[in-house]
Amino acid sequence: MTVIVRDLRPDVRADAEGFSATRRLALPYLLSTPESVVHTLTHAHPDAHFTQLVAEEDGEIIGTAQVSVAHESPEPGQGSANIYVRPDRRHRGAGSLLLRTAEERLTALGVTKLFAWVLDEPGNRAFAERHGFRASRSAFFLRLDLTSGTLPPRQDPPAGVELRTAADFADDPRPLFALDAEVVADEPGDIDAEFTDYEAWLDENWRHPLLNRDLTTVAVVDGRPAAFSVAHTDGTRYGTAMTGTARDFRGRGLAKLAKNDSLHRALAAGCTEAFTGNDTGNEPMIAINKWFGYEVAATEVRYVRALG
Repeated sequence: MTVIVRDLRPDVRADAEGFSATRRLALPYLLSTPESVVHTLTHAHPDAHFTQLVAEEDGEIIGTAQVSVAHESPEPGQGSANIYVRPDRRHRGAGSLLLRTAEERLTALGVTKLFAWVLDEPGNRAFAERHGFRASRSAFFLRLDLTSGTLPPRQDPPAGVELRTAADFADDPRPLFALDAEVVADEPGDIDAEFTDYEAWLDENWRHPLLNRDLTTVAVVDGRPAAFSVAHTDGTRYGTAMTGTARDFRGRGLAKLAKNDSLHRALAAGCTEAFTGNDTGNEPMIAINKWFGYEVAATEVRYVRALG
């Protein structure tokens, strides 16, 4: 049987369905739908040169890759290639072929440092190291059973703090863009990011098909969004896309307050399980998620190698 690699065709429903199904089988801790796959591809910033590749065997999609240039980083020449193969279709050469294609694309775009997330499993780590990658930091995938009855009680906000939803900002989401940009700039990671393009943020984030504005909670202080917990949903599954607090308001428990409210909204809306992720060095958010009852579902390791 022959494995080929090609670009995902956003106008072909079967491609989006196969891509999403493969991602969910390989990485069940991340939310994905055919609509979100197409949106991510068609609304990516042009400077990211974002590409979604598929590995196909006899007409069946068995592997995927998301490839991009880190255009939001102040350091040029960085890129990423995250590759996932269906667990029941490994050892057919799909991963190697996807990686080679991704490296060729990124090298042609001037990328000299390549990052890739790899599940912390012996076979996956061995694959990365055989291809010249070295391990750096790691991160947790966390899961919470919302039906277990263990979610901490809802808390009333302190004086001067109002809990609102992202839907309340539908007419003018720019204050949420400003908060998101500040939080992202301070997020720990290998690649620094800066949100400066409001229109791009609207396309990529505010209009993302997984974003649930009614379940996204914003803590507002004196009319200013001070903290938020961004909710994604794909049916009964809920995922936290980002939780954070503006610098001037940190240390007051506002992120925990917002996330608790969002989780209770999710439970009331019929969501049965919640997922989130934490960099292993982000101790404040790890502590918050332990308080909620999240448990580690898996670990990923960030690998890096030089290109060219």
